[in-house]
Amino acid sequence: MSGLFITLEGGDGVGKSTQARLLTEWLESQGRTVVRTREPGGSELGVEIREIVLHHRGDISPRAEALLYAADRAHHIATVVRPALARGEIVLQDRYLDSSVAYQGSGRILDADEIRGISLWAAEGLLPDVTVLLDLDVEAARGRLDGANKRFDRLEAEAQDFHLRVRQAFLGLAEAEPDRFLVVDAGQTPEALAAEIRDRIAPLL
Repeated sequence: MSGLFITLEGGDGVGKSTQARLLTEWLESQGRTVVRTREPGGSELGVEIREIVLHHRGDISPRAEALLYAADRAHHIATVVRPALARGEIVLQDRYLDSSVAYQGSGRILDADEIRGISLWAAEGLLPDVTVLLDLDVEAARGRLDGANKRFDRLEAEAQDFHLRVRQAFLGLAEAEPDRFLVVDAGQTPEALAAEIRDRIAPLL
């Protein structure tokens, strides 16, 4: 049985965690072993890097931020993702290189092609079999975050223009690779979203 690499992408507040949980439950009901992970923070080293990039007090230069994400990715892919895929398991991951291109490339206004190149080098060229992009209006997503009464991390706290650039970058990535991406309207109910995602994944099992 071959492994399957699925990533969930989208702006902050679109519901990735909920869909990761629902998809994991369904995949396990199909008899598959699921490794649910995230970037940054999917490994022991990654937890430390996540603390730096999301909760560090004070500025981090955009290039340093991009390289920290790439460092996390290199270690995570080598120690968590590739071994799981080699065992024939399904890796379900919250964020991957598309987030770097969207957040550091467009959000931070760095060169998106350079960010993608660094990310692919870090991951030794590994791309997901399916990338589910949960798309939602920026104001609606911010409303969800505000309603959760959580402390914003460094990226969530960015201005609306930043998040608008990130959303457009994600949609551009999906348009460029339609065979890999499934774009879903994250304004739907969680159940409707989950059903749409299952329809895309089921033929790959």
